Amino acid sequence: MTTDTDLRDRVRAFLAEHDPATTPAAEFNSARFDAGLAAAHYPAGHGGLGLSRSLQPAADEEFAKGGAHDLDPRRNVIGLGMAAPTIIAFGTDEQKTRWLKPLWTAEEIWCQLFSEPGAGSDLAGLGTRAVRDGDEWIVNGQKVWTSLAHEARWGLLLARTDPDVPKHAGLSYFVVDMHQPGVEVRPLRQLTGQAEFNEVFLTDAQVPDANRLGDIGAGWRVAQTTLMNERVSIGSSRSVPREQSAIAFAAADWRTHPELRTHELHHRLLRLWAEAEVARLAGERLRQQLAAGEPGPEGSAAKLVFARLNQEISGWEIDLGAADGLRYDDWTMHRGSVTDYARGPGYRYLRSRGNSIEGGTSEVLRNIIAERVLGLPPEPRTDTGVAWKDLPR
Repeated sequence: MTTDTDLRDRVRAFLAEHDPATTPAAEFNSARFDAGLAAAHYPAGHGGLGLSRSLQPAADEEFAKGGAHDLDPRRNVIGLGMAAPTIIAFGTDEQKTRWLKPLWTAEEIWCQLFSEPGAGSDLAGLGTRAVRDGDEWIVNGQKVWTSLAHEARWGLLLARTDPDVPKHAGLSYFVVDMHQPGVEVRPLRQLTGQAEFNEVFLTDAQVPDANRLGDIGAGWRVAQTTLMNERVSIGSSRSVPREQSAIAFAAADWRTHPELRTHELHHRLLRLWAEAEVARLAGERLRQQLAAGEPGPEGSAAKLVFARLNQEISGWEIDLGAADGLRYDDWTMHRGSVTDYARGPGYRYLRSRGNSIEGGTSEVLRNIIAERVLGLPPEPRTDTGVAWKDLPR
């Protein structure tokens, strides 16, 4: 059985053979993946060693000590946080071989084709159709709020393959080539002026059946793996030191501008600081739970708290700045790909409005927590036993 010490020794041996000071980053990270040291819990032969997630911090620490080239998860946040866990759980060996390595090295960027104009909170009601034609599926429909679609090589696609059964049962899950004919990406401008995300139109797009993840009609089950990992990725994706994330900006503003301090602002900041610390520690506990298995509905709580705290903290920053807090640096539209919270309090305030929508609305997450964590009676639902084609729209 591989221990913490065994893994550390393995990392040190790798660093001895691949000195980060003299090995180019791309070459180093490629070799790291091939050595099974990309992520301890990745399958053996596919970038990992098939070990517990709990051993990964030991490997990360040794790589950091050795000066290893950093991986910026923001470059491929959907690929690392959502695509990889889904491919590992449901992909064939061929699919894992094809997609995991360029995903991990960010050579290929991923996006998520789930939400639609008429199917956001009710994702299972989506209407994008995939019709089988031999060894291919012909896809037609529209997706929306698609982050990174303008940079993505691959998209995680949830589509309806059988309209004659209840909505949850008629879905299948595919990986679609974003560079092929029939895939059109259009920017969506946000409150911040950026266009981080997009709408995507699929017109007779061809998807090989070999790009299907899971069985035909099992798309909802596969999608749950993606969604649970998405909420953990947004709400509690990595270990952070105390006083980091959004609260770091607020604390720095307080210390830098004593002339703006008031008793009321001080009281609010202390409360927000304490809540941010509680959320950080809860996130650490959640990561420890993840080491023992796949993420569950508890990730919804982390994402829910993340959204509320970000919005309250950024609102506090605006209040601290008084009239100057209403200033904004730049409304020019540009195609962003990474959320730039360091831009200023105005940007942070506007961007945080989307935190309670993206990755599952706060209302939906409260239902998940109530039903799946607290065990409360579910809301009455009248559409779960009706064929999708017979549902009112």
